[in-house]
Amino acid sequence: MKDQDAKTLSNTQRAVRDLRQMILSGELAAGTDHLESELAETLGMSRTPIREAALMLESKGLLEMRPRKGVRILPVSSDDMREIYDILTELESLAAQRAAEAGYSEDELAVLAGSIAKMDQAIEAEDLEAWAEADELFHQELVRLGGNKRVEAIVAMMSDQVRRARATTLFIRPLPVKSNEDHRVVFQAISESRPDVARERHREHRLQAQAMLCGILEKHRLTSL
Repeated sequence: MKDQDAKTLSNTQRAVRDLRQMILSGELAAGTDHLESELAETLGMSRTPIREAALMLESKGLLEMRPRKGVRILPVSSDDMREIYDILTELESLAAQRAAEAGYSEDELAVLAGSIAKMDQAIEAEDLEAWAEADELFHQELVRLGGNKRVEAIVAMMSDQVRRARATTLFIRPLPVKSNEDHRVVFQAISESRPDVARERHREHRLQAQAMLCGILEKHRLTSL
């Protein structure tokens, strides 16, 4: 029984990984419907781990399960993103404040500094995918440095929806030079132990990002993709 449970867990983890990647890449397009049996055949496993994986991905806002109809891949909604960014703005700004209050050493801030360097390099090379990866690292590390595990958990819960929206708009948004400048100011405030500056500048940054992202989604009618 234990061996069987371990195998089921392993298949569920694989199903979560593979289905998540298929959704984020657009292979499972937003707005499409899929039977559990179809997904099971695609991934070469039984329906049980597919169902368990779908429940996990539903909690992350990537799909919805419908009785007797399988799963529906949810679209990227500007309304959803507006709500998500409302939460991220406050929680990440708090994390920036707490990080600035913590008195971290240069070594302890090395990952944060490194992510900014990678963003600058990506902008210079006009490699937007590399920029997005470095930007995500900056925000993850900022939240970690805030030192609040519950904030980390809440932010992580919404990370896949943010990643989908960013992937959808990445190549039609302005080159994110201003974003890099904002990150440098926040980093400087943290390294100089200026919590009010860190909090307020990061809050401004997130509000601007929210307006830009939702504006693109609405202008290009990408909410129905």
